[in-house]
Amino acid sequence: MTYAVIMAGGAGTRFWPKSRVSRPKQFVSLFGEQTMIQKTIYRLKGFADPENTVVVTNESYIPIVQKQVPELKHQFIIGEKVARNTAPCVAAAAALLYEKDPDAVMAVLPADHEIGNPEEFLSVLRSAAELASARDSLVTIGIQPNRPETGYGYIRRKEEELSGTGGRKGYPVMNFTEKPDQETAESFLASGDYYWNSGMFIWKVSVIVEAFKTHLPEIYAGMEKLMNSEKSQQDMDGFYLGCPSISIDYGIMEKAEKVDVIPAEFGWNDVGSWTAVHELSEKDENLNAVGSARAVFLDSRSNLVHSESGKLIALVGMENIAVIETDDAVLVLPLEQAQSVKELYEEIKKDPDKKGFL
Repeated sequence: MTYAVIMAGGAGTRFWPKSRVSRPKQFVSLFGEQTMIQKTIYRLKGFADPENTVVVTNESYIPIVQKQVPELKHQFIIGEKVARNTAPCVAAAAALLYEKDPDAVMAVLPADHEIGNPEEFLSVLRSAAELASARDSLVTIGIQPNRPETGYGYIRRKEEELSGTGGRKGYPVMNFTEKPDQETAESFLASGDYYWNSGMFIWKVSVIVEAFKTHLPEIYAGMEKLMNSEKSQQDMDGFYLGCPSISIDYGIMEKAEKVDVIPAEFGWNDVGSWTAVHELSEKDENLNAVGSARAVFLDSRSNLVHSESGKLIALVGMENIAVIETDDAVLVLPLEQAQSVKELYEEIKKDPDKKGFL
């Protein structure tokens, strides 16, 4: 049996004003009609159907998840009382699935990634599940880099090729590297031994439980209590309140002895800013992209317009500009400064009179 675990607890601050505290990025539509979490879950059909999918999200977002993906089992929606990073998120899901089937394979995936080739993606997941079952290893998916990107972590592989991957290449992992500087990123790209860290993981439930026992005993102690509980919301609250805040990468993946990587190319994008939305959107002959909006452009190139109000947005003599409009807020910025939206969000947060716009 294969299960999917979808991590859907992020705040999505880089996508303000479309992303809000009450409805962060994973629950909004940036491409087409489906929201990001809907696209994530429904593209997994054939690997793990919605009834075999666990969603871990903020406690307050449970009603949104239930509304957007009604096929999910109620007991498979985990509400986090407090944000504790990704390791407790994985631990809670593993504790839930352990009583169902310790030998089942679980794929842990973020809710807000865009996948250009879903068929190839499913094929990679199946190969990763095969490898995880055959070797009892912790498997991650490495994205073949096409540029010296400094915004991603990297995975370095060993030379040895692994079997048990359905004909697809797999390798033991040598080490993980956090976001490098430009010179280091260029050397990684040139070597051919490094892949972008996608943040996607595949392993047997029993194997990851054992990894928590070895590397994160404090979290494992809470897992044991959770596995022997009714797994009510009160039980989940107690688990999260007792957990340290730590990522699965730092807490386990960088320490475990048996970690494998499957290199892949399936049009992956972690959609980290409005710049990524522009890159992934359909564009006109002047590279202007329009999402859920009516817009007109004069002498303007390479712009992005998103609007919820239905107003006509007109741009004259603009280049590389994003205009994001909601019913109560308008954001205008150069696309190359899209990462500054998070900083802007923090500035708004400081003003009590403006907190209603978050």
